[in-house]
Amino acid sequence: MDNMSYPVILTLMVPKESKSYRHLYFTCFLFLYLLILSINIRLVMVIIMTKTLHEPMYIFLSHLCINGVYGASGFYPKFLSDLILDSYVISSHMCALQSFVIYSSLLCEFTILTVMSFDRYIAICKPLDYHSKLTKFTCLKLILFSWIVPNFSVIPAALLSNLKPFCKYHIDKLYCDNWSIVKLSCASSFVNNVYGYIVAVIFFICAVIIIVSYVKLIFACKASLESRKKFWQTCLPHILSLINFTLALLFDVMFSRYGSNDIPESLRNFLALELIIVPPVFNPVIYGLNITAVRKQVFNSCVAARVKVSGARKKG
Repeated sequence: MDNMSYPVILTLMVPKESKSYRHLYFTCFLFLYLLILSINIRLVMVIIMTKTLHEPMYIFLSHLCINGVYGASGFYPKFLSDLILDSYVISSHMCALQSFVIYSSLLCEFTILTVMSFDRYIAICKPLDYHSKLTKFTCLKLILFSWIVPNFSVIPAALLSNLKPFCKYHIDKLYCDNWSIVKLSCASSFVNNVYGYIVAVIFFICAVIIIVSYVKLIFACKASLESRKKFWQTCLPHILSLINFTLALLFDVMFSRYGSNDIPESLRNFLALELIIVPPVFNPVIYGLNITAVRKQVFNSCVAARVKVSGARKKG
């Protein structure tokens, strides 16, 4: 139990050919991080500043964007500092924090997508009851659910994996994740496994809710052309986000637990990073482009910003 009194230093995987290309990697990942920050924050600000977007669907979307920034901030600053300093080490305490931020963000994304599927179900299947069912208080409860449940699910997992003595000190990944920390311990992982299955069941129930919502939506949309248009406009981005996220998360979990080292390192890194790179970029872009109300407001805000800049230049 010595590792509980002071932080143990752990090593992370060194990216392939990092000596030759680390400045290129740094530039690319810095660009990605700044892109994630800019597009997500812009979309959130547009929703906050535009009264016509103060509807449940857009409020949930803004939380999806906030979560994207939160999750990305758990990975990019550390990875960028590793690249620029050429030092791929991390203390056990910081490793636990990084693992918590990344995995709580991933589970938050799942619960927010669940809440959004419920919102679309009410909007399309029961449009007359939409505002009576999704009141401000109900929206607040759904938002709290989407943040509290994932975070309180990850806390015990983080404690269980970090209160054990370490026998090994290398994580074969570019960032810390819970199961990689578990594998460093000499102690039995039975309790971690049981708790992991409990969490999996909770989020499997969320997946069932999403599937049931969309099955009902598909049947409901057959009734009218207007419903079908609304489905493709507001639900298609949600379905694409969900499919991409679920497949990436499933691979990450399955590989972390049962994966083989026979899989090429470059493929492993790509699939591990896909969870951190694609959703924070994909979600605001596809929602912003596909949902007309959001697209118009983002476009208007960009035009207004350009007008202000050009006006300031003329005065100068």
